[in-house]
Amino acid sequence: MIQNQQSMVFSSYMDIYDLVVPTDNLLRKINDLIDFSFVYEELKDKYCHDNGR
Repeated sequence: MIQNQQSMVFSSYMDIYDLVVPTDNLLRKINDLIDFSFVYEELKDKYCHDNGR
């Protein structure tokens, strides 16, 4: 079953991205402005509840 994940850890070096990518970066702004949590509700019927696919 799909679980609602509030945050993902892609790398143990995530803190480095905060140093390298400027705070005014377009993708950072988009991430701050748009709430994609609606996607879980929209797609929950598309996943198999037995094996998560």
